[in-house]
Amino acid sequence: MSLLPYFIAAWLLLIGLYGIVTSKNLIHLIVCLAVVQSSTYVLLLSAGYRTGASAPIFAERPPGTPAVDPIVQALVLTDIVVGATVTALLLALAVQVFKRRGTLDPARLRPLRD
Repeated sequence: MSLLPYFIAAWLLLIGLYGIVTSKNLIHLIVCLAVVQSSTYVLLLSAGYRTGASAPIFAERPPGTPAVDPIVQALVLTDIVVGATVTALLLALAVQVFKRRGTLDPARLRPLRD
């Protein structure tokens, strides 16, 4: 078992978190959040990977043949769909914030009034 995918997932997570913390633009913040989300894809796929295994299609293979875990693949696909939806929603909100407030800098946005 190789540790490289886990290191890549940790690296993507740290790079994304660094970008979120230091972001001065809402669009940059959303992209960094998408990078953090992509680290979960790598982590899930590396957890479900088996060396020497093939795709989980059992129609013409003898019993006992190693296969990659299909549950993890389904979780990654679900994660991708949820990530794309959240990114699209946040980008739409950023567009509305820019239309109403005229800036995408989180520090320059004044607080909402009561």
